[in-house]
Amino acid sequence: MAVELNALRDQIDAVDKQMLELLSQRLALVEKVGEVKSEYGLPIYAPDREAAMLASRRAEAEKMGIPPQLIEDILRRTMRESYASEKDSGFKCLNPELRSVVIIGGNGQLGGLFGRMFKLSGYQVKVLGSKDWEHADDILKDAGLVVVTVPIHLTEGVIEKLDNLPEDCILCDFTSIKSKPLQAMLKVHAGPVVGLHPMFGPDVPSLAKQVVVYCDGRGSEHYQWLLQQFSIWGASLCQIEAQEHDHGMTLIQALRHFTSFAYGMHLSKENPNIDQLLKLSSPIYRLELAMVGRLFGQDPNLYGDIIFSSQENIDMIKRFHQRLGDAVAILDGQDKAKFVESFKQVSDWFGGYSQQFMNESQNLLKQANDNIHRG
Repeated sequence: MAVELNALRDQIDAVDKQMLELLSQRLALVEKVGEVKSEYGLPIYAPDREAAMLASRRAEAEKMGIPPQLIEDILRRTMRESYASEKDSGFKCLNPELRSVVIIGGNGQLGGLFGRMFKLSGYQVKVLGSKDWEHADDILKDAGLVVVTVPIHLTEGVIEKLDNLPEDCILCDFTSIKSKPLQAMLKVHAGPVVGLHPMFGPDVPSLAKQVVVYCDGRGSEHYQWLLQQFSIWGASLCQIEAQEHDHGMTLIQALRHFTSFAYGMHLSKENPNIDQLLKLSSPIYRLELAMVGRLFGQDPNLYGDIIFSSQENIDMIKRFHQRLGDAVAILDGQDKAKFVESFKQVSDWFGGYSQQFMNESQNLLKQANDNIHRG
């Protein structure tokens, strides 16, 4: 039996090596695709092409008796690598006449990411760091685009210093709140202004499928090229009013980060053995633990800035605290019927999204489970 099994394993290894050779060929073709897209200014992410290709491969897989989800999983992982490698070919510069791009806070991680993207597109990039303000006039005098990407609590103070920019210079910020920075930019600069919020961290391998939110300020016709440049980099654009954006961020960022903080604090006080938890974990709890744990591997000042950035955030967190107390009261009353009733009310509120999120989470859980090694 051992001989027969080893022979079959050798055949599987040989097929795996063929797969590696095919992947190498595919990545080489992707590199050429990247060069063509760069030359003609095409976005690295083409959603229609991706959807059509996946549908075609799924249909072909089904005819061959291969689970369609298997080929989709393989292709999606391959495409993620492809998007990351396509950017190495550079991008078409949509505004070659632009004077310098100045990134205030460009030595930080997010500023550094966008600095690299602008350079890959052929723009001249300058950095104005915290120790460079004595030379700010020289750095800013020929700016065509100024990007402010500094901690939230410093943003308005930095913007107030930008009262001598060239009149046609585009002024924008990357802050995770938009109303106050946008108003500050409109007040200090008479030229084009736009508020931006990249909805991702600096560790993304590419901007493909990442969201960049923008809030129009003034002179939108002058910064359309910038939005199009983001699209070429692969980003999806989402236009929204500043106040509406900030209200959404109370849930998407402030409350989400705070509940992770509170759960992490609770775990640290309970002091369980994390290794033991991981051994016992279901895939979904392991994901939850990872989402909480990753918060505490990052800069506490960043998350403190986000949570404390507005009274609306604090008010939202207080309402959550009240509703958590209401839920605990159901437990104190041993009222299972009330629990079921409340559960059904929330289920009705989610409507069809419940099934959508069920399907999405199942794929995430399968991936999480695949990555687990249990010795």
